[in-house]
Amino acid sequence: MTIHSLRLLPCLAALALAGTASSQGPGYTDTPQIPGQKWRVHDAARPRPVAVDPGPEQPPAPVPADAIVLFDGTDLDAWQKGNGDAAEWKLVDSGGPGAEGVKAMEVNRTGAIQTRESFGSCQLHVEWCAPAEVKGESQGRGNSGVFLMGRYEIQVLDSYENPSYADGQAAAIYGQKPPEVNACRPPGQWQSYDIFFTAPRFDGDDCVSPAYVTVVHNGILVQNHVAFMGPTQHRQTTSYSPHPAKLPIQLQDHGNPVRFRNLWIRPMDEAPAAGEQRDG
Repeated sequence: MTIHSLRLLPCLAALALAGTASSQGPGYTDTPQIPGQKWRVHDAARPRPVAVDPGPEQPPAPVPADAIVLFDGTDLDAWQKGNGDAAEWKLVDSGGPGAEGVKAMEVNRTGAIQTRESFGSCQLHVEWCAPAEVKGESQGRGNSGVFLMGRYEIQVLDSYENPSYADGQAAAIYGQKPPEVNACRPPGQWQSYDIFFTAPRFDGDDCVSPAYVTVVHNGILVQNHVAFMGPTQHRQTTSYSPHPAKLPIQLQDHGNPVRFRNLWIRPMDEAPAAGEQRDG
């Protein structure tokens, strides 16, 4: 063996270890195969996205003049439980740079909440923060979710140095497609999602155009006009069934005290005409 080959051994060993690590981890081996992919839903062997530092946490983003404010820290009037009762998540101090006096709403095991208003295609801005005190691991750590039309989930998870199955990482299309990279900040720091969603279209019982989504996580593009295969589900594949053109946006209560602040939306299927301004 040459000296050159000896020098390569540590590198080869490191690559072998990296390959082993990427092919193992939390997940399942008995779930259905995702149509058109070689992976199962929540596949334990699916490589996890590479971590990318998105830079320091940012103050709350400005709200566009034509946006509908879903939560500005004042109250939960825009939200309700699925049965129509008032939302009961608690208001807490937001913390973070440039957020003095800003309130956030915190998951508190009172159930998922959803918007009182219904939406279809939209631009949605969400800021969220996993608990600074780390408890649990994998899907049990900083878990929540943003459900577009109440059924198409963009995963919320503390994915900072927290191995989990790839299609359950933060900013994943849950159970269908991992993000291109893991752009999570450390727990206790504020994160942002900018979600651009195109609602599905139906002709009778047939889906003639699937739902599409683009997701920017902390300023980094992680999903680029990706089609949902149907509603997202744990351990299952699904297909489309007809549903109304507009439905509420839902935030998940997964039992972890995740906080949300500065939520706003711009409906894209009813944009005001040139020269007009949206009321409210």
